[in-house]
Amino acid sequence: MRLLLFALYPLLCAFSAEPPNMLLGTQAIGGRYQFTQDEPLLESAKLIAELGSGIMKFSISEQASFGKAKVNVRGSNPGLQTLADIAAKEPTHRAVLDMPFTHFFIWAYPFTTHGNAGTFKPAERDLEYREMFDLTSHLLRTYSGSGKKFYLGHWEGDWHLRPHFDPKQPFPEHFGDNFIAWLKVRQQAIDDAKRDTPHQNVEVWHYTEANLVEPFLKGGQCLANDILPQVDVDFVSYSCYDSLQRGIRDDLHAALDHLESKLKPKPGIPGKRVFIGEYGFPARRYSPEVTDRKSIETMIAALEWGCPFVLYWELYDNEGTPEKPGGFWLIDEKNEKQPIWHTHQRYFDWARKHIADFQQRTGKAITDAEFRAAALEYLRR
Repeated sequence: MRLLLFALYPLLCAFSAEPPNMLLGTQAIGGRYQFTQDEPLLESAKLIAELGSGIMKFSISEQASFGKAKVNVRGSNPGLQTLADIAAKEPTHRAVLDMPFTHFFIWAYPFTTHGNAGTFKPAERDLEYREMFDLTSHLLRTYSGSGKKFYLGHWEGDWHLRPHFDPKQPFPEHFGDNFIAWLKVRQQAIDDAKRDTPHQNVEVWHYTEANLVEPFLKGGQCLANDILPQVDVDFVSYSCYDSLQRGIRDDLHAALDHLESKLKPKPGIPGKRVFIGEYGFPARRYSPEVTDRKSIETMIAALEWGCPFVLYWELYDNEGTPEKPGGFWLIDEKNEKQPIWHTHQRYFDWARKHIADFQQRTGKAITDAEFRAAALEYLRR
């Protein structure tokens, strides 16, 4: 029944200018296990639809798509060699993109440049540009009129800038300049494709992701301080684990304020442009009940600040082993749905009912501000 309601959801919003953003969501990247015969990405998408979310987040890259562990699909097709090839021609990816999700977040790493942001070279500029341009054009053409929104970005940028994974060590030489060049090329490709491709009622945006913010609020080398002021990205994702260790609300708001202060203005994009791309509380450190409680606290803090999206990491655990799992999950490796799964599911059930009731009662579509206020009231109960 819930899958049927999810499929019919666009009809419930038929007289809205666009389907409302329900703010909360999750993601399916690199899960260690699965339970059906579906391709891994499709299995995950079906579960996220069952959950009730309007958001789907996944990765398209050479490593994440074919022939490796932690794959989107198990097989390999050497004839598919670009991001646009995967989106247009690979059956599982196309099926997921065709599902009635309203917002898609995609880690987009071109096959021809292999995602080497810190070592990005001038000779790779045209290759990066072409793949990002072609993917954007494909999404705009294919989903014109659908109301879908696509956000093309990448995994934690501060680790791209620090491949040694040591926050106390500086960026390797030239990594900062290379990363800036990489982001600029990607933004330009997306902007040019939007300019050159006829489309309506569909959007494609570009984002970068920071993951070391709280330690550098007073200065120091990081993506927020050294990269963000030099680029013109549409949005910033915050993988916010460094702000969840003490006082969640105060630390998270301080980091979000800092990121927003570094963003160049974009008058064409209303509202806040910093969102939570990852948060979570792993089972190796927290009980299911504490994970649920702290997650709700994070949701409330992020929505109070104004984040347009708050994305839980993640559907299936992507870390550790069966003997020592990382425990970042809505569903564990025994196929047991955790309390935080049920919290999300109840929220989405409430959200759809609230949106439908509001429209029936008032004869108009709910605004983002009205829905956010109602969501906060619901979560604070």
